[in-house]
Amino acid sequence: MNGWEAVIGLEIHAELKTASKMFCSCDASFGGEPNTKVCPVCLGLPGVLPVLNEKAVELALRLALALNCRILPRALFHRKNYFYPDMPKNYQISQYDQPLGVEGFLEVETEEGTFRVGIHRVHMEEDTGKTIHKSESGRIHGSEYSLEDFNRAGVPLLEIVTEPDIRTPEQAKAFLQELKSIMEHLEVSDCRMEEGSLRCDANVSVRPAGSDSMGVKTEIKNMNSFRALQRALQYEIERQVRLLESGGEVVQETRHWDADANMTTPLRTKEYAYDYRYFQEPDLVPLELDRVFMERVRASLPELPSQRRRRFREEYGLPAHDARVLTSSKAMGDFFEEVVRLGAPPKAASNWMMGELSAYLNAQDLELGQLAIGPSHLAELISLIEKGTISGKIAKDIFQEMVDKGEMPSAIVEKRGLTQISDQAELEGIVREVLEANPGPVEDYRRGKTQAIGFLVGQVMKQTRGRANPGLVNELLRKMLDA
Repeated sequence: MNGWEAVIGLEIHAELKTASKMFCSCDASFGGEPNTKVCPVCLGLPGVLPVLNEKAVELALRLALALNCRILPRALFHRKNYFYPDMPKNYQISQYDQPLGVEGFLEVETEEGTFRVGIHRVHMEEDTGKTIHKSESGRIHGSEYSLEDFNRAGVPLLEIVTEPDIRTPEQAKAFLQELKSIMEHLEVSDCRMEEGSLRCDANVSVRPAGSDSMGVKTEIKNMNSFRALQRALQYEIERQVRLLESGGEVVQETRHWDADANMTTPLRTKEYAYDYRYFQEPDLVPLELDRVFMERVRASLPELPSQRRRRFREEYGLPAHDARVLTSSKAMGDFFEEVVRLGAPPKAASNWMMGELSAYLNAQDLELGQLAIGPSHLAELISLIEKGTISGKIAKDIFQEMVDKGEMPSAIVEKRGLTQISDQAELEGIVREVLEANPGPVEDYRRGKTQAIGFLVGQVMKQTRGRANPGLVNELLRKMLDA
């Protein structure tokens, strides 16, 4: 992309963690039989009146404050009119020119440094239902018919709109990851992207590097994973650059990300604000938050990821990289702190969580909460290593069985007889046998090729099925070879 610069802004939608919907008492939980979590209010039947969910307001305010927003003294709800096949009343109750919070910012730490993204607005609205198109692609084009599930219609939704301060797909991914972690720590949303409770749209344009002008933007809709966001932006940036360099023009439109084809495709011509014919919701009074309520919510804010990272560095002595990984989600940070509380050295706990544990989660496509083990399993495994009961190599084998079956590591060690051999007399006999059976490497070592000792250590470990104490093996080998 030599000579060009991308300008990216994100629109993130997060379903709030409430028991009931935004304007009625229907169950707001995920799933269920289609069209069973509905009532006359969320179905928009004649004569019904919406009632604002106070818990949703509190959760929205928590995030707005955490994102350093200025809270408006008076917020309004509007009707956003559009052809919504998945909204029975054919309009969405949202906020327009007087949202809950404005003019915030979020600083994002990465390996390359820290960058700041302005938060244009944080506003509340209700979610739409779900349309299921019966076609091979799952999209409306070529479908025989469509089905509507209104269970999600009316679920409290928070929209976070950034300023166009993001310059690369990597920055966009890092921003969304940080925002997700903040929402998890605040407990305002469960952020389950695979269930659609956290979704992201992106507005992207390109311009000559160093220019202050803004290019024509396109919007990419409904990306529900970090990888999808990064790949979609990369493709769209390259597409726009190719188009402009060939003498073409970028059209303002909404595009769909096709993960299978690894490309964006046109969805519809981009709408403008006036297309939605906003007008103030006549059935809801203006929202005015009193100072006592705001200060109570502000005082309830927990430790945020950036604060937790700083504490992990200071309290546990962790490197900045470790602290970033371990605070990438609330669950990860909580798991780590419990392992340490149970007695594991912080760096050892960090190494296992960033290494074997993360690799297992990625390979199995699991979340931390879906594991068959808890912090006590990992803490005990690390304790067995620290005490010299098992070697680090054997610990990796035990870990695999531990996460697969949910058994405690001490039970696996006892069942399989994997206790580390640290008895000096027993190891001396094995070391002598290895030296007698390998005269070549012994002679190499004594002629100055000290790396030959690695082979001999390997032979001892092989003979003991990895159970020999490697430190003691090295010590005994050197002692006998130098005699």
